Amino acid sequence: MFIVSLTYKVELEKVDQYIEQHVAYLEKYYSLGKFIASGRKVPRTGGIILANVSNRETLDAMLSEDPFHIAGLANYEVTEFIPTMVGEGFENIKRCILK
Repeated sequence: MFIVSLTYKVELEKVDQYIEQHVAYLEKYYSLGKFIASGRKVPRTGGIILANVSNRETLDAMLSEDPFHIAGLANYEVTEFIPTMVGEGFENIKRCILK
């Protein structure tokens, strides 16, 4: 599993011009079972994506399709982790991890 932290490099007005395309990109990978959760940072300086993919190369290929990446709007920081404990109601997170 990976945590992807996006940090905007441009003003929000520019980011907002690409929101619809970014949401379509996210929906694509949700439908493929690759994204688990995503959302805005508070304050709105970027966003977070939880991704369930088998390796960094696959994730990098997916991130290269993000309209925010293509337009040069954000920096991406990626952290890989293996969840070993989860709260009640979130047990599926541990079961969905790809080996």
